[in-house]
Amino acid sequence: MSSSRRAHCLRTKEFIMTVRTSLSNGQVPLSSVGDVLERITVKRARRSSGKSHRAKKGTISPKKSSNGVSRAALPHRPALQNNEVSNDPITLYLNEISQISLLSKKREVFLAKQIEAGELAVKKLRQDDLSAAEIFNCEEIVAQGNKARSELIEANYRLVISITKRYMSQGVSFLDLVQEGNLGLIKAVDKFDYRRGYKFSTYATWWIRQAVTRALADQGRTIRIPVHMCERISKLNKTTQKLTLELGRDPTTEEVAVAMDTGVEGITQLQKIAQHPLSLEMPVGEEQESNLGDFIEDDANLSLPDAAAQTLLRERMDRVLTSLTAREGRILRLRFGLYDGRHYTLEEVGQKFGVTRERVRQIEATALRKLRHPRRSRALKDFLV
Repeated sequence: MSSSRRAHCLRTKEFIMTVRTSLSNGQVPLSSVGDVLERITVKRARRSSGKSHRAKKGTISPKKSSNGVSRAALPHRPALQNNEVSNDPITLYLNEISQISLLSKKREVFLAKQIEAGELAVKKLRQDDLSAAEIFNCEEIVAQGNKARSELIEANYRLVISITKRYMSQGVSFLDLVQEGNLGLIKAVDKFDYRRGYKFSTYATWWIRQAVTRALADQGRTIRIPVHMCERISKLNKTTQKLTLELGRDPTTEEVAVAMDTGVEGITQLQKIAQHPLSLEMPVGEEQESNLGDFIEDDANLSLPDAAAQTLLRERMDRVLTSLTAREGRILRLRFGLYDGRHYTLEEVGQKFGVTRERVRQIEATALRKLRHPRRSRALKDFLV
């Protein structure tokens, strides 16, 4: 074995021991799987500086592992030449876990029994009346249980990959999804009951999928959406795609509502929630010199022409109302909200003037009749739509 290959094997063992030690202690390997890979990649890059590998022609073709994980289905990575070691985190991680053997059902049961025995030994160690021999025996059982737990976790890393790859390109990086899937795998190991008779992979699949989908709901969007709403949105997307294939066109909201057995308003609400928000600072255009926010109108502020027209209308309205009597002008301003935007009722205006609501109505009718006179209405004619 060449010195470069021997060094690569040593680094491989270093990676496996790092992840195995963290998992056996029930801890998350660093902050994420990506952190572990990046740190080892940096070490490898430093050690290999100044060295070069002679490359031969030929590439590594995509392989499918024994649990059905296809390399071609994962993010594309450049093919490696012979004797070339990849520094890519995903490729490194896949290479390492592919060397771990899968377990038979009999072996899974054996490991599950050791894990259970280790948990019982931990509870027994909490007692105060144990002899030295009993303490030593319990510690041995606990160590065997931790070792069995690590073996069961490591042997199912590829199961996490096979499930995680279905949820790629949904707002969370692949390595982060793998990390969440590994947390679900650890939870499955802690809750697995071998007495029920089913395989561990069947049980662990649900925990892994739940961990991944919850991570997508919590981290996949700028605005978090509850998990049950994410499931409904996923169902909406699948139904829409199915109807598009059947009809040969985009389905209407009514057709989607019938297919999902729900109301049109519910579908409309789901479609609004499913939209992804855009940043107002997002560059647009070929040269990307402008931001999206530069092209969005501010409804809170009037444009210069509208502001000028509104000012002119207010001036002419004041001039027309001034031509009426003081009481008529004030009553019209109160009734039509020209003071503060509030429209006062006949009763409220009558209380302010000390007259009945009928008298207020009569004064208002007289004032409106005066405004219809051409001498006054001509000033406001330009503002009529």
